[in-house]
Amino acid sequence: MTYKFDKVRILVVEDNTPMLEICKSLLLAFGVGDVLSAKNGDMGFQVFCKENPDIVISDWMMYPMDGISLTRRIRSDPKSPNIYAPIILMTGFSEKKRVVQARDSGVTEFLVKPFSARDMYKRIAQIIERPRQFVRSEDFFGPDRRRTIDVGYQGPFRRESDFKAMKDQKDRMRAASLNLDHLRKNAGLDKTDKIEDIDFN
Repeated sequence: MTYKFDKVRILVVEDNTPMLEICKSLLLAFGVGDVLSAKNGDMGFQVFCKENPDIVISDWMMYPMDGISLTRRIRSDPKSPNIYAPIILMTGFSEKKRVVQARDSGVTEFLVKPFSARDMYKRIAQIIERPRQFVRSEDFFGPDRRRTIDVGYQGPFRRESDFKAMKDQKDRMRAASLNLDHLRKNAGLDKTDKIEDIDFN
């Protein structure tokens, strides 16, 4: 199923600049309406509080605040505008204890590096297709592992402004796709390569 992400706002928190640019370009190529960014968890929380995005995609290892600490802060800080925001954690760690640690901090989905564009799309689709109920206990607040399906409105566009918005969105997606091709070329990647932390220097 193909989704319309033009009304979705996503915050990407990543300290590796080339990786941040690739993630942003991927999301724009998926048709995401607004992509925000921050270079670490501390800055990410400030942007989150100010902009209240729909989804957060964060790297794990960052300084001075990592992705786990950011997740806990989004879930528990009184300043957080949405303690239920879906959070996708990107990491090079795939050991079970790391996955459990991420889950126990309140992460919604886990994205292991290196990953493909399809992997990222699937995590976002998973959040839409199977949103999780939240559970609060004495020492935990976050998404339950049980999932439910919430089917949203899929009706037709009717207003003239909708068609203009569709055209603008297609133009942005085309530009983002060209930018992604440029980033891939600079990194020596092709469309089938997995994406991981990259240094263009």
